[in-house]
Amino acid sequence: MAADGSIDLGMGDVGILNYAYALEQLEAAFYTQVTRTPYRRMSSAERHILRDIRDHEIAHRDFFRAALGRNAIPALTVDFSKVDFGSRDSVLTTARTFEDLGVAAYNGGGQYLKKPEYLLLAGKIVSVEARHAATIRDLIAPFSSAFAGDDVVGIGGLDEAKSPSEVLSAARPFIRTPVTAPQLS
Repeated sequence: MAADGSIDLGMGDVGILNYAYALEQLEAAFYTQVTRTPYRRMSSAERHILRDIRDHEIAHRDFFRAALGRNAIPALTVDFSKVDFGSRDSVLTTARTFEDLGVAAYNGGGQYLKKPEYLLLAGKIVSVEARHAATIRDLIAPFSSAFAGDDVVGIGGLDEAKSPSEVLSAARPFIRTPVTAPQLS
């Protein structure tokens, strides 16, 4: 941690793994809060889905922390003050934001990984994140084509990819700890 309290993700494979770890920390914290304080009239099916997603995000977070060992960034302080956890719309809209952002982050960050085993792992995790994104979108608009909306799937049928700087900028309102990644393109 820098003197100003910011955290630099690092460079190379370690930097990209810390980048993924930061996002998984955010998602795990969000779904933990969602399941602790369910929104009004949360159905049992929604409760089950959101617990499963929480458990996946916790597993992803814990995996990255263990894989990075002493190279792992510290735990981030999150800020969910703009989320109304009592509102289904607020929770699911935020969940959609996080899941879509996670997919775009893995898609954009994977190209910087050097070790094939890390790329394989990222591919496995992004497929789970995409399942989460589709599920959340289906909860918002059941039986619609929104699960693969034009806002995330391009004309060529591919999910969007975002650079680490784009993703960190989009996540910034939800993370109190300043996170920097000057060495990740």
